[in-house]
Amino acid sequence: MSDFGKVSVIMPVFNEKKTIAEVLEKVISLSPKEIIIVDDYSTDGTREILNQLKISAPGGFANSSGEKNEKLKILLHDKNMGKGAAIRTALKYVTGEIVTIQDADFEYNPEEIRNLIVPIIEGKASVVYGSRFLQLKEKKFMHHYFGNKLLNFLTNFIYGANITDMETCYKVFRSDVMLSLNLKANRFEFEPEVTAKILKRKIQICELPISYKSRTYKEGKKIGWRDGVTALITLIKYRFTD
Repeated sequence: MSDFGKVSVIMPVFNEKKTIAEVLEKVISLSPKEIIIVDDYSTDGTREILNQLKISAPGGFANSSGEKNEKLKILLHDKNMGKGAAIRTALKYVTGEIVTIQDADFEYNPEEIRNLIVPIIEGKASVVYGSRFLQLKEKKFMHHYFGNKLLNFLTNFIYGANITDMETCYKVFRSDVMLSLNLKANRFEFEPEVTAKILKRKIQICELPISYKSRTYKEGKKIGWRDGVTALITLIKYRFTD
């Protein structure tokens, strides 16, 4: 079994019919221990694609020899609750030693997770973030860029930390650490909540550079300025409470 065979990949999904099949194919090619997809009540046809997958590959997906493995878990929310809620649903089914999150679009490249798990495999870290800003080549959407920089500054100020990308999707954890955090977020406030709780425990976050291709709202981007305000409130809230 490769090192990636220790990894549980969580995929929260909402209205991603254009990319879900291709992203899933990329993640499958990594040969993780399991992929846990949670559809957060998609209405654009994504759910129909996932239902077809459940029929064609019940309980798993085929390996190179055509045998089915108990790797693919598809869970369906009966109402829209948000990314954080989808992640919390998936965490109940995690069995791998390492857990990471993959969005169902191509802003992030699944191949880069291979590099992000290395510090955990080698016992050098228990939490690894893939930072978009350690080797940023393109500031495509400046309002998002400066919003992220502000949230990073405030995270470091409030928690005495030194991280560059609190809002990154690519967060990798030792599963026992992730499962001990008592997460409560329902929507995009998952990112500041999980970061705040890690930093409050004095767990060092190892950051490694990743590439990033930002998409527009027309292309499906869902996070906005209101989520930035919520993130700030969440950072302050968890400085004083668990």
